[in-house]
Amino acid sequence: MTDSKRPLDGLRVIELGQLIAGPFCGQLLGDFGAEVIKVEAPGLPDPARGWGAVKKEDIGLFWPIIGRNKKSVTLNLRVEEGQAILRELVKTADVLVENFRPGTLERWGLGPDVLHELNPRLVITRVSGYGQTGPESHKAGYASVGEAKGGLRYLIGEPDRLPARAGVSLGDTMTGTFAALGTMMALFAREKSGKGQVVDAAIYETVMAFMESLIPEYALMGHTRERSGPILPRIAPSGVYPCSDGMVIIGANQDSLFRRLSAMCGTKWSDDARYATHDARGENQLELDEMISNWTKQRKMADVLATCEENGIPCGPVNRAKEMLEDAHIAARDAIIRVAHPVLGDVPMQGVFPKLSDTPGGVEGTSPSLSEHTEDVLAQLGYSADQQAALRVQGVI
Repeated sequence: MTDSKRPLDGLRVIELGQLIAGPFCGQLLGDFGAEVIKVEAPGLPDPARGWGAVKKEDIGLFWPIIGRNKKSVTLNLRVEEGQAILRELVKTADVLVENFRPGTLERWGLGPDVLHELNPRLVITRVSGYGQTGPESHKAGYASVGEAKGGLRYLIGEPDRLPARAGVSLGDTMTGTFAALGTMMALFAREKSGKGQVVDAAIYETVMAFMESLIPEYALMGHTRERSGPILPRIAPSGVYPCSDGMVIIGANQDSLFRRLSAMCGTKWSDDARYATHDARGENQLELDEMISNWTKQRKMADVLATCEENGIPCGPVNRAKEMLEDAHIAARDAIIRVAHPVLGDVPMQGVFPKLSDTPGGVEGTSPSLSEHTEDVLAQLGYSADQQAALRVQGVI
């Protein structure tokens, strides 16, 4: 990393909410230099601190990632005193990110009208399952529900089984990414107008944005996409192929690439009318994949990868965490970094993406302990040590 300032240095973000979608937006902003003040309820920390199937020292191993580059302040927003402190904090902020159920901020007297009266330049980024308006906006919305409503879940898995799911919460992280993008667009607009605005990021809508031509395919042609397992229908060859010691992905669906693949495998597939064109390969996709699999499974992954590279054919390993930690390319690009944690030691985690040439992002520190920065932040707002002590006794902070 260079000594250049980060692009969001000087930007103050208040993060309300918990788990993934909103906090992932906060993580992205913090990765690029924003001061992210995460607000949690006293005695009721973000469940992400202990979330996940695998823990160490009772700490969820996602928490050091999604909590990195953040400050932790405890504040009871259900009481008037806590709401008053947040109003003071809002006056100093550029962005507020929240992922409560719609209407929650309004019930606390902290809706956008109130916050914009306090700070007209504030960008309010609201993340929810169904959005802030519409007949279903009041519903609780997890990523799984949004993925289903937005069309993704129906497409994942084998055609003769119930829909499957990805092994990560795609709807949450995708929406957090869109929320960060919306936040940056609102900040850019603020440079022209001088005014903040509301960014409304709904999980199901984010998922819909990734659905390519699924909607017009049905609306205009009556075609419903179905689950297709490891293949993309009529795009061949482009899939997972077994080797004697693992699996690889090969993408050779263009005519020129397929001719090279055919020659590489010592065949005349590209001269066969059943496989010579893109449409023909799509018609005969399953039998073509079976022939390629018969070729790959007689070879080790390293041999297949090397041979594909020599012939200019896109090919890659199907990695697990173990392989990613051993991958020379990943290491060379610092795509996995190690961040010191006071309890867990050095924690390997994904780096900061995308990479900027002049003002790259970075990780200054791992996730904070609960309320670690409450005293400092409140002191900046003018609260004395005695006032803070009283607020702590009252359960406000």
